[in-house]
Amino acid sequence: MSLIVAARFTTFPAAEDAAQRLFNSGFVEEDVTLFFVNPRGQHARHPLGGDTGTDANAREAPKGAGKGVTIGAAVGAVVGVGIFAFFSAPMLVSLIAAGVGAYVGSLVGAMSHTRSGGVLGRRDPPDQEIRESGVLIAVHVTPDSQYDAARILRDAGGAAVERATGRWQQGRWADFDPTQPPKPLNEFVERRA
Repeated sequence: MSLIVAARFTTFPAAEDAAQRLFNSGFVEEDVTLFFVNPRGQHARHPLGGDTGTDANAREAPKGAGKGVTIGAAVGAVVGVGIFAFFSAPMLVSLIAAGVGAYVGSLVGAMSHTRSGGVLGRRDPPDQEIRESGVLIAVHVTPDSQYDAARILRDAGGAAVERATGRWQQGRWADFDPTQPPKPLNEFVERRA
């Protein structure tokens, strides 16, 4: 595994300027690469697109639909029995009312559990990656040169300076996974007041 230092930039010209600073400081082209990291959810991990099999805000929908079917069927059955008793309607009307109640209840239940990532406005912490999109410069470094690379990237305007281990092949970070959160290089984390 190779030691890698990386930082995120907002534009390609800013990243190219930082790369030139690295070259001027003695880093070679084979040890520096830059590439664009797509916004979360847009890394095409699945054949139809997206990064996960399920939307994070829709994970609770089946539970809500199940509750809604039960409650909706019960309410629909009560309404159907009421119609049957007061209007002498055929029993088929009671069954139809129960079915319509179950259907509407499942929709309402599922939707109530998808709002804001949880039940009726409760927000659950996202379990998707927290890596922001932008132009990433990755530098193949040694333990002795990692802090020089990090300092140059930070001074050039790089955000989220991170250290990683991975496979560096043919001048690029071969096993980069955009869904994995970055591991900040603690010495270069911006201090916030």
